[in-house]
Amino acid sequence: MGESHDVGGRRISYQDVLSLDTKEVPAHISQESRGNFDFDEAPIDIYISREWHEREREKLWKKVWQVACREEQIPEVGDHIVYEIAGLSYLVIRSAPDEIRAYPNACLHRGRQLKDYAGRCAEIRCSFHAMTWDLNGDLKRIPAPWEFEHIDPEQFKLPAVKVGTWAGFVFINPDPDAEPLESFLGDLPQHFAQWDLENRYLEVHVSKLLRCNWKVAQEAFMECWHAAATHPQTVPYAAFGVCQVDCYDNFARFITPSEVAGPMTPWEPSAEEMLRATLDVREGEQLPVTLEPGESARSFIIRNTREKWRAFLGDKIDEWADCELVDNFTYTVFPNLMPWGGVHKICYRFRPNGDDHRTCIMDVFYISPFTGERPAPAEEVRLGFDDPFNSVPALGIVGNILDQDCFNMEKVQFGLETTSKKTVTFASYQEDNLKWMQQLLRRYVEAE
Repeated sequence: MGESHDVGGRRISYQDVLSLDTKEVPAHISQESRGNFDFDEAPIDIYISREWHEREREKLWKKVWQVACREEQIPEVGDHIVYEIAGLSYLVIRSAPDEIRAYPNACLHRGRQLKDYAGRCAEIRCSFHAMTWDLNGDLKRIPAPWEFEHIDPEQFKLPAVKVGTWAGFVFINPDPDAEPLESFLGDLPQHFAQWDLENRYLEVHVSKLLRCNWKVAQEAFMECWHAAATHPQTVPYAAFGVCQVDCYDNFARFITPSEVAGPMTPWEPSAEEMLRATLDVREGEQLPVTLEPGESARSFIIRNTREKWRAFLGDKIDEWADCELVDNFTYTVFPNLMPWGGVHKICYRFRPNGDDHRTCIMDVFYISPFTGERPAPAEEVRLGFDDPFNSVPALGIVGNILDQDCFNMEKVQFGLETTSKKTVTFASYQEDNLKWMQQLLRRYVEAE
């Protein structure tokens, strides 16, 4: 059973929070999956070593399923994106209305990148000598064929990279012997079936450069209890320390109850105090909503969110459990995708910044519901190292929260490179997702 803590003289766990639900709670939420680990430390070299980064490049990024884009970003035949990871580059292209292909982004002649950026094309033509392939990767044209009579066109096809889709995400895996994506994901599709990310749209896409290893950045979002110190404005309404932490095969999650006082809340906040913090209502400002007599902040959020989502789902929203409308379901799909469940639209992705192991790229996606025709996906907003997330109005108050997280990351990287300690130490339960991540990472990188 997940951790229980004393709150206001009584001990509560997330299962106690679920017992208050007025709807049937889905089994994948109510059933726990505790991780089983025989270690509570990890070597610091994983975050700071150039050698480890190069091993990740060969043993992880060339061997694992990873998200390259959303399907809606390449909706028409010929639409393509360039996906780059750890100094590697892949061309991901819609080759037919119901087919997406991917290739190493390199001409088979003398290696020039086939595409420099996203766009649409009728054929894949290298800009160096005009060697051309069709969208299926078959050799289509050689400008001076008499110079290449020694080439067998069948052997000069673009080498295909494995492609799969789930929840509107396009995954690639450069390993020709990789297991199918469906097998890799395991039970994850059942967890997200009702949340239906496939039938949402990309409302916001912001990428930001960070001065830290990609794992330093990602692990900052893989546990909730840092929030009491890093995000003190959330203390009145988020029950840090009552999180349920679950680990599966290739995915993990933690669930943070919201509008519930937790063991790290040093007083018993009123419903109004909780809502003021949730809605970011500042001192001296009027609360813009009205609580019914005796109504808790949790029941208020549940009631209002259910009605808001009725516009998107109709009466089907009445089948959703209360917890799905208010609590935070933060998943990690190994190695670097973090979609949120329930009504939340946030999703993160973390990547090395090119071939630099000391900096990384963090992508923030809002994957949102819509009515009527699917809106066009958002254009990517790119932020540099010193550009704050809160400079992007579309992120709303989340931008401020992300900036609080970023404030720590560069300092963590610097500290890891300075400390005489050889390991980082993990909490016994709340950081199980980090131990799960480290265990899987080592399984890939240390494989023979």
